[in-house]
This record gives sequence, C-alpha cells and structure tokens, in this order.
Amino acid sequence: MHSDSLHRGRVMTEHYDLLILGGGSGGIATANRAALHGARCALIERGALGGACVNVGCVPKKLLWNAAQLRHSAELATDYGFAPLLGDFDWAANKRARDAYIGKLNGRYATGLADNGVTLITGHGRFADPHTIEVEGKRYQADHIVLATGSRPIRPEVPGASLGITSDDFFALAERPRRAAVVGAGYIAVELACALRRLGCEVSLVMRGAHLLAAFDPMLREGLMEAMTHAGINLLAHRQVAGIRETGTDFALLYEDGESLCGLDSVIWAIGRAPNADTLDLERAGIVPGRGGIVETDSYQNTAVPGIYAIGDLTGRAPLTPVAIAAGRRLADRLFGGQKDRRLDYDLIPTVVFSHPPIGSVGLSEPDARERHGNDAVRVYRTRFAPLSQAFNHYPERTAMKLVTIGREERVVGLHVIGEGADEMLQGFAVAIKMGATKKDLDDTLAIHPTSAEEVVTMR
Repeated sequence: MHSDSLHRGRVMTEHYDLLILGGGSGGIATANRAALHGARCALIERGALGGACVNVGCVPKKLLWNAAQLRHSAELATDYGFAPLLGDFDWAANKRARDAYIGKLNGRYATGLADNGVTLITGHGRFADPHTIEVEGKRYQADHIVLATGSRPIRPEVPGASLGITSDDFFALAERPRRAAVVGAGYIAVELACALRRLGCEVSLVMRGAHLLAAFDPMLREGLMEAMTHAGINLLAHRQVAGIRETGTDFALLYEDGESLCGLDSVIWAIGRAPNADTLDLERAGIVPGRGGIVETDSYQNTAVPGIYAIGDLTGRAPLTPVAIAAGRRLADRLFGGQKDRRLDYDLIPTVVFSHPPIGSVGLSEPDARERHGNDAVRVYRTRFAPLSQAFNHYPERTAMKLVTIGREERVVGLHVIGEGADEMLQGFAVAIKMGATKKDLDDTLAIHPTSAEEVVTMR
C-alpha cells in the first residue's frame, strides 16, 4: 500500500487490492476473507459496524423475540404447576441490555478487521471513476471494488408519514408502545407485531392485500394468521393507507376509503426496503441501476463494469444476512483464493421468520412446485399437531409441517414448518434437502422421540 505523497503538486491516491463500500455483515465478511488470502483491503463505512442486521435488524430483533418467548414460556409454566413467574416487562431495561450487547459486537467487528490487517476508513464513499472511491475529500483506488451498502426502510409518500417510525427506528424506542399499528405484510412487519403483542402491546397489523407473507407457502400464511388472531392481534386486510393525523397525544391512521384507526401511540412502517445505491454516484463508474435502484449482477456477483461487484440487499436477491456473508466470502475466494468457479448457489436458501410461533422454510412452496414441475409430478405430505410442551394447555399453539416432493423418487424440494422449534430444526433438514434427500431417506431415518422434529421423518 502506498502512503500519500506529493507528485507533480498533487496528492497521490492510496491503492488497495480490494475496496469495500459498506461495513455490514456482508462487507466485513468479504474483507476478512480477502485479507486472509493475502489481499490488501480497506473497508469504508460511515456508521456503526455490522450494518442493519447487527444494529437495527436481526440481532436486536432476536433479543426482543427471546424476551417475548420467555414471557410465553412463563405463562406455560403455570400449566406445569408453577406459581406465576413474571411481572410486567421492563422495556427500558431490555433496551439497555440490547444496546450494550450490540456495542460489544461493534467493537468485536473493529477488532477482527484490525487483526486481519484490514484498513477501516470512516466516512461516506462515492465513485470518482470506475476504480476510484472518494471519502471525505480523500481518494482511494483498487483493482477490485465491492458494493455492500445494504438497504434502508421505505416510508410511504402520504401526508403525515414522518409521524410514523420505520423498523430501523423501532429499536430506539425508549418505552413500549401502548397501542401500535404496524403497516406491512412481510416478515419484518409480522415479527414486530408478534413481539409487541406478546410483550403487552395492543397491536393492529395493517395489510394492503388479503394476507401476509405472500412469498411463503399458503400453509404457513394461514397458520400464522390463525395464531396471530388467537393472540389478539387485529389483522386488518385490504387497507390502503392514506396518511397519519395527529389527534392530541395520539395518532390516527387514515385509509383511502375515509375510515381510520384511532387512539394509536405508535405507527410503524414496515412496507419494504430500498437499496442504498442512490448516493454512490454510480454513473461515474458506468453502472446503471436496475428496477427499484438495485445494482444488478450475474451469478458471480459481477456488475456490468469489470472490477466492480455487488453483494447483499443492494442486488435485490434474497435480502438475508447469511446470503450476503456467503456471497462475499465466495467472491473473495474467487478473486484472491484461486477458486475461479467459486460462487453462491441461490437455490434452496433456508429462511426463518421469527414470528410467534416461528416459521422455517426451505425450497419450493407447494404452488411454486406445481407451477414448475406440473401437478402430476408433485406429491405433498402434511401434519398438524400440538407439541408436547403444551400438553396441559387448553388452547395449544399448534405446529404444522409440509413436505413437497417431486418425481417417482419423491425428491424433497420443499420443507415448511410453523411452530415451536421451527427456527432451530430447519438447519439440519436444509442440509439434507440440499444434498438431494428423498422422502424414503427421511422415512429411513430413525425418529428422536418425543420431539416435534420427529414428525418430519414420520409424515404419511
């Protein structure tokens, strides 16, 4: 790496093998893997290390989900003979603990980068030309540049939208909302609504369409809507939001048909996310954004400009933290590790929704399998039961599972689970399905009894 020095009256630009824009999980993973291969790397980030996942997404979400699960477990404990175990939930104490834990993670990321010899450049990076990034007036060049700037939550363009908060803002709340409306029908909306309800908030989930989680198997959607309704969440379908109006100390959520939802102290926008690409001056690099502002890539993460790559949410493909990490590590292996064919396979990505109950899904939904392979080629197995942990509960939260298979050999192309433990049991089965497991392979695997997971290998 060259240090800055004068040359013909101008400051020379620092040069690296690899520059990465974005210090989220994907960017950090790419930098560390490339550095381990011997590349000279610099990572550019203006905010807290770890990106959305660590600071305002996966990590704080899961910590809040844990709190909600503990409350649910304490309620179940009374069925087993325990006296009531919990008082009211201390939102402020939980927030302090969450913030402290995330602060430790930020520090660990910085330490890891330093230990691997990755230079951390603080500030906002933007292109000066296809091989030059400018940060706070300084310029840096690299043979390879990776875009990993992630995405941000969308606010609708309606009157009073600023009175609502986004999913990013949610984790900064100092107090638990008393009566909240979550606007959206994707996994973020569902996760926030479920956690808030279990922690004592009155919650309405406001959806434009008829149902939530449109991309998931219908069994999962229907099962979760049933569970959410039973939990007391007000599911409001076919509502077109027109704005928010302040009404004294509360808010009213307005609909296009003239109706409204009143008495709210919090409106949470969870209507989608947009790629963080509009402030990178992509035109100077010769990159033309695709639909919705995404940076399009091929299967090797190459953009249309040689030497420039993109990973993670920015690409509009499978916006999940492990996907960004895996794509970045494989890209580093290809560029600096001599593994010329190394790339991420975007098929069979396991996904979990941390709702209450949780959802685990990998592979094709039943409708997708029938569309792709034809009705005659598809055979589906289902089961629905009350997990043993709720044996004493008069209104148990049921578990449902579905296996989607194709062909005479009944190769498993989809597994969908909703219920207690779905989040943890999915990982191992995802390995089997990735390896081409058939229904017979599952049938020939001995069940572990008594567990919920045994139902996957005993379905008929």
